[in-house]
Amino acid sequence: MTEEKTLNLILLGPPGAGKGTQAKMLTTHFNLPQISTGDILRTAVKEQTPLGIKAKALMDAGALVSDEIVIGIVAERLAQADCDRGFILDGFPRTLRQADALQKLLLVRGKKIDHVISVEVDKEELLTRITGRLTCRHCGRGFHVAFDPPKVAGSCDSCAGELYQRKDDTEATMRKRLEVYEQQTAPLAAYYARESLLRRINGTGPIEGIQQGLLTLLGRAGA
Repeated sequence: MTEEKTLNLILLGPPGAGKGTQAKMLTTHFNLPQISTGDILRTAVKEQTPLGIKAKALMDAGALVSDEIVIGIVAERLAQADCDRGFILDGFPRTLRQADALQKLLLVRGKKIDHVISVEVDKEELLTRITGRLTCRHCGRGFHVAFDPPKVAGSCDSCAGELYQRKDDTEATMRKRLEVYEQQTAPLAAYYARESLLRRINGTGPIEGIQQGLLTLLGRAGA
């Protein structure tokens, strides 16, 4: 009897590169769980797990959640049964320290990362994508001034609620987020390239085309 093949993926890319969208597609295609650190952190806080309680205390105090807590929460998630066949990590690791910790916790479980996909988009394109976002205050529906504008300026097509720009989507905030990404997360590309795990893909263009490119890339890589 042959052992069932597993597939453990990491998605890298700056804010606005479309990692979450591509992760959802890969989740459906390969029937693997998408593991987003933001989602599992919120779940841990909601369920009041020991690590979730610690994380909430830090967030309530306006402090960053430590690497130790994030790594611990990811470790708990990867230990769940639905990760036995593989997983797609979206938003983790963010730093070299987290990458080292991930490698160690997978080694203990007899697992390893198979591929690291870097979704690459030009900085000015990212700024255009993010700073053009609009959100309805009432129903939360999203629009974009260039790619998906509302029928009536400033008004939601669904409920006529007021549209606004979130603080995270301003140009100043976005430039700061990209700066932090370059400092902390971009070095991960070099880290995984040294391990011969890095696969690069252009994240500009129609979503469907990027999806097909990803599947082709993984097919060539033996996924």
